[in-house]
Amino acid sequence: MSRYYFDLLDDHILAVDEEGLELPSLQAAQAEAAKSLADMARDIVHGSSAVAGKRDMAIEVRDAAGPVMQVKFTFEIERSKH
Repeated sequence: MSRYYFDLLDDHILAVDEEGLELPSLQAAQAEAAKSLADMARDIVHGSSAVAGKRDMAIEVRDAAGPVMQVKFTFEIERSKH
């Protein structure tokens, strides 16, 4: 098993993962990153920060040797002008 670190990038704010997770494969790390992004999007919709506009989110996955992938998600709310 390898230890993977999931650094969160929300717009231009970076939160570095100091602990990481031990996972059996790079595919498992990709699934974990995708699930985390979905959770972040859900929290935005249900939280008070759901304002109109575009929000870019990403998780930069790295292991002991360095970066291995970046999983990105763009969330946009466009309100009608009624």
